Amino acid sequence: MKNSYINGFRSFLKFEKSLSENSIDAYLRDVDKLMQFSEMQPNYKFPLDIKYEHLKHFIKWINEIGLSSQSQARIISGLKGFYKYLLLENLIEVDPTELLETPKLGRKLPETLSVEDINALIAAIDLSLPEGIRNKAILETLYSSGLRVSELVNLQISNLHFNIGFIKVIGKGSKERLIPIGSSAIKAIKIYQENIRLNLPQKKEYEDILFLNRHGTKLTRNMVFIIIKALAQKIGLHKKISPHTFRHSFATHLVEGGADLRAVQEMLGHESITTTEIYTHLDREYLRDTIIQFHPRSQKN
Repeated sequence: MKNSYINGFRSFLKFEKSLSENSIDAYLRDVDKLMQFSEMQPNYKFPLDIKYEHLKHFIKWINEIGLSSQSQARIISGLKGFYKYLLLENLIEVDPTELLETPKLGRKLPETLSVEDINALIAAIDLSLPEGIRNKAILETLYSSGLRVSELVNLQISNLHFNIGFIKVIGKGSKERLIPIGSSAIKAIKIYQENIRLNLPQKKEYEDILFLNRHGTKLTRNMVFIIIKALAQKIGLHKKISPHTFRHSFATHLVEGGADLRAVQEMLGHESITTTEIYTHLDREYLRDTIIQFHPRSQKN
């Protein structure tokens, strides 16, 4: 039944709106995001039972995932087009998107880096310096797995499971989660471990911490900020960026590329923003496949 609405909307966009295939696919991806969300709720029957209140929860959800305000506006536009079609076909009597606006967020979302921005930042690292090799591993890890900066500086060597393509992270509230890590990040970490970290002073309290400073102690959160801001200045990137920008970009690039929102949410370590439902557990193979299929730097080298 759901497919009949989607197929009808596709035909509407193609034959009545004369849109290109790329534009049609963009509309359908927006509708698919709402369908994914509704399938995880106990009382939302997509698409006819969706109400304005449900859509407000959905917009909060994609905000929590980390989509930029521009991306949210585009999704809302896509949903408005879909429900306008349902109204024209007399499949619904009231358009639930009529009053829907991009939410006024309590905090400004960080800038989103493009794939080109991230490639330029990584390319600007001076790999002739020991800290440059470490910094490349840091940026690759941030972008590959969407870590919080606190999770990055506390990342333990014993929690690197490269044989299965995962790392274990201790997140907020001491909650553990397994996150897929891409081949570019794995390669950069191994080069750092074998060529730099092995030669650093070995202090017992930090022997299991992956990223260290030249004195063999754990990096501070502030040091990671300084590393990233210095690289942005070096390439003339006029955006306010931080370690969280990489986390935000990780989520945005996956979701906008078509990744399942539930998979992205689990990788980020977010709980459901609805109070009645925690998102279903997704198996590790599915999360790993999501990274391989949709992450811009996940291709094997």
